[in-house]
Amino acid sequence: MDDTSREFDLVLFGATGFTGGLTAAYLAEHGPTGLRWALVGRSKEKLERVRAHLAADRPELADLPLLVADASDPASLADVAGRTKVVITTVGPYLTHGEPLVAACAEAGTDYVDLTGEPEFVDRMYVAHHATAVASGARLVHACGFDSIPHDLGAMYTVQQLAASGPVSVRGVVRASGMFSGGTFHSAMTAMSRPQQMKEASTARRRVEPEPADGRSSRSVGGKPHRDKQLGFWLLPMPTIDPFVVQRSGAALASYGPKFRYTHYAGTKTLHYAAGGAAGVGVIALAAQVKPLRNLMLGRVKQGEGPDAAKREKSWFTVDFIGEGDGRTIHTRVSGGDPGYGETAKMLAEAALCLVLDDNPTTSGQVTTAQAMGDNLLARLHAQGITFEALA
Repeated sequence: MDDTSREFDLVLFGATGFTGGLTAAYLAEHGPTGLRWALVGRSKEKLERVRAHLAADRPELADLPLLVADASDPASLADVAGRTKVVITTVGPYLTHGEPLVAACAEAGTDYVDLTGEPEFVDRMYVAHHATAVASGARLVHACGFDSIPHDLGAMYTVQQLAASGPVSVRGVVRASGMFSGGTFHSAMTAMSRPQQMKEASTARRRVEPEPADGRSSRSVGGKPHRDKQLGFWLLPMPTIDPFVVQRSGAALASYGPKFRYTHYAGTKTLHYAAGGAAGVGVIALAAQVKPLRNLMLGRVKQGEGPDAAKREKSWFTVDFIGEGDGRTIHTRVSGGDPGYGETAKMLAEAALCLVLDDNPTTSGQVTTAQAMGDNLLARLHAQGITFEALA
């Protein structure tokens, strides 16, 4: 697609929300000169307030285009998708609001990035829209925030550093300070309240998704709570979308070797915190099954709200990876700042810019960040302060 074939390089849905607003601010600061972009939402008045806030620091954005579209109006979404190369959306929970926009992008041949951490949504979108996107050339890239870029690109980086020719196993261990976003919490509660539907969506996907070529295999493996002697952390299996994303990158990319296995954990320094974390996740999962309790918890954590800049500045994350293959072991780490908001907005924006501007591998359909952008996105994030490093 040449530079003039569409009106915009990218558009952003959800800029009137908290994380969407941070994404808009990041694009305003880091988007290259000449980037053609627009804000999209249901309310022109709210969009005008976001634009005015951006223009207070950057007067050149006073005329930033605003497009009115509604997630429940397929015609308006089709119009927007047909006018841009890439769509960014922060509007979740995606199971509730996401499919019409995915469908519009798949039909229009428009690249798509989101922040979903909802496995059921991703699986349903694969079954419903992957083939259409393959035919149109659209790249549908889910989970472009803290779910799941540090884990997906971190595992890819670990495999590269290990450079094994035989089977490879990788375990990822995430630790973080700070708050996860209200949108993330709402998405997690939605997912935990639908275990049967999530299983059905996964089964439906497995029926239609081909196995890796050349007899290779790639799997996510459930781990058990234990103390990792190499890292010095107590590990708890993490029931998130991240291992599924890493597994799919391993299936798509031959560089992961003939037999790739990935296990995903949360890490804590003491057994006390590990036990408390396990208990907390159990309570939340149980509450998600009971509608009054679920609604009570969702009411206490609002979407579109988040901590102030001072609190975000103090937050951090690390993901340690231990890769094993060909009789060797390697330790790598991905690290950065505030995971739930600041770094998530950065990752999402850079993923969109990468799709627009960089010479990426030729892909289409529903693809992972490692598959669609790989080293290009890793380099972009590293340049913006998210560190990828080999420790041993």
